[in-house]
Amino acid sequence: MRASEEELKAIKSAMDKEKKARIFKRYQALYLFLSGKSCREVAELIGISKDTVSNLHQTYRNEGLDGIPDKPKSGRPPRLHEGQRAALKEVILSKVPSEVGFPAEFNWTAGLIANYIKREFGFDYSIRGITGMLERMGLSYTRPTYVLAKADKQKQEQFVQDFETVKKLLEDEIQHILFVDESMIRDYQAIHQTWFERGKQRIIKTYGKHRGVKLVGYLNYETGEVYCEEHERYDAEVFLKFLNNVVSRHTKGKTVIILDNARIHHAKLLQPLLEANKTRLQLMYLPPYSPDLNLIEGLWKWLKEQVVYNVFYKTVPEIRKNVKAFLKSISTRPEAVIQRLCCKL
Repeated sequence: MRASEEELKAIKSAMDKEKKARIFKRYQALYLFLSGKSCREVAELIGISKDTVSNLHQTYRNEGLDGIPDKPKSGRPPRLHEGQRAALKEVILSKVPSEVGFPAEFNWTAGLIANYIKREFGFDYSIRGITGMLERMGLSYTRPTYVLAKADKQKQEQFVQDFETVKKLLEDEIQHILFVDESMIRDYQAIHQTWFERGKQRIIKTYGKHRGVKLVGYLNYETGEVYCEEHERYDAEVFLKFLNNVVSRHTKGKTVIILDNARIHHAKLLQPLLEANKTRLQLMYLPPYSPDLNLIEGLWKWLKEQVVYNVFYKTVPEIRKNVKAFLKSISTRPEAVIQRLCCKL
């Protein structure tokens, strides 16, 4: 089912303005469905269920775009008045439990918050009551993410503005925008949640060694193409070889390469190549401590989720084989790559 150009434009505008990843994904799913894709296709691209896609479309038809974000939940009037709720929220967001009288606790849980409310305000709450109240206060129980403390927000915002300028030159002055990075895909990364028989714990065998595959690659912002090379080490000579291969793969037009400030990316060894190809190749450096702005970081995360989480490899060839299988698989689905990795900027 296709929507009008005006509808799609409005959804795209809402998607571009949305900061919450969960709500962004809803707009994205709706946009793809109304662009003509089936529920199944959208579900596979976004990583949600077909029923969710269908429900989003029905909500949109009934309520318009106002129905897509989370709605405030109704219920009986809260026992904590507005000032108490504001004080509680401030404590949860700005303090760890040990700072407010729980010496051995460093992470807020619903039970601990219930104890705090009982102590400070004299009300008894069940765990369910606590979670409901916290959701109505705009809080959610989610895993934190790391942000590098030395990141300069002003420089990051300037980079985003500069990138918008570069995007406008695509297919005119610029033919390709490539996000470049290196990554070590180790024989194991981490134990993560997975489906298994109820009441039992899945056992993952390990061989007590640490090995891996060293990759350097790029993500093409416009086409979703992914290109990776494996090397024994990371140094200026390896990166120079990689850049030469990039130049040979993109013989027409100008290519902008976006990359971090690693020492090898600034090496003097690169200068002759850059000078010889100054009309065809431009390096655009990310602000310091800003891996979240390098879209290929999402590719490494995706690869690790699919290939190495909850798996221990006995030999490097086993890792290499599965890494290649993953890269081959996504090479046949460039649209899925674009939707998953490139819509963030």
